[in-house]
Amino acid sequence: MTGLGAGRETGLGARQETWPGAGREAGPETGLGAEPEAARFWRNPALPGVDLLRARYVTHRFTRHAHDGYAIGVIVSGVEEFDYRGARHRAGAGSVVLVDPEQAHTGHAGEPDGWAYRMLYPSVEVIAEIAAELLAGRGTPYFPEAVVSNPHSATLLRAAHDAAERGDDLASSTLARAAFGTLLRHHAGRLPPETQLSDDPRAVRLAREILHERLVDPPTLEDLALAVRSKPFALIRAFKAATGLPPHAYLNTLRVQRARGLLDSGVPPSQVAGDVGFTDQAHLTRHFKRMVGVPPAAYQRAGTYKTRP
Repeated sequence: MTGLGAGRETGLGARQETWPGAGREAGPETGLGAEPEAARFWRNPALPGVDLLRARYVTHRFTRHAHDGYAIGVIVSGVEEFDYRGARHRAGAGSVVLVDPEQAHTGHAGEPDGWAYRMLYPSVEVIAEIAAELLAGRGTPYFPEAVVSNPHSATLLRAAHDAAERGDDLASSTLARAAFGTLLRHHAGRLPPETQLSDDPRAVRLAREILHERLVDPPTLEDLALAVRSKPFALIRAFKAATGLPPHAYLNTLRVQRARGLLDSGVPPSQVAGDVGFTDQAHLTRHFKRMVGVPPAAYQRAGTYKTRP
């Protein structure tokens, strides 16, 4: 399978490290102090709708951002800290991390030696399909707890990740589905359909629409507030309460999401920057790395599996 091969760019500081043995069965990440900071983002055709990240971070910090889909992973070593739903969470080795779609969160090392983890990012459609088969009732699955202890799920997640990395399609698809199913059975709730309707104040809803439409040339805060008949500080408070992000951070998250779509379609990173409203490629790279964990060029290479014979 393809991905970020040895010696390719990771975008983590000045290092150009990637995991030894990439594309083969990976061994355990232990001895954090002896390993450089590294990340590998890729996709496997056996897992449609699921992105994968294997990483060890020390100084890297994820800015507050949100994903279109779920973020589900297992901490292999060290400790990650992240702010999510108004609280700071700590996830140590063996913990399973569960972040719902469109929920703002951060991420950074919880101890000096950093943390290593395996993350899977299934789309809402992937999880909804599994939930429809396993869970009774209607509504979108959500995970009330951000960090859980479930050794069986942790083992399944890591095994699915290992199988995807070495190109074992049957094993990776089977183990990933088993892992998601186990987590849904034991840790998920169901939002009633009526709670899934947008409860954003009218001003926030209109402001979001404007930012979506004016991705490249957004208005000033004052003009945005005027357009939605609000006051600037009142709009900031309402926007953050509804989305977890102030308007400018929401816009950057939206730009990175759009950038991913353009990169997936083969648009060069240098062109993507201008197409989504960043001033230059360096500006795109800085925000992209702080939300996705790898730079745009590395992310784009990870999508080359589409042309795999």
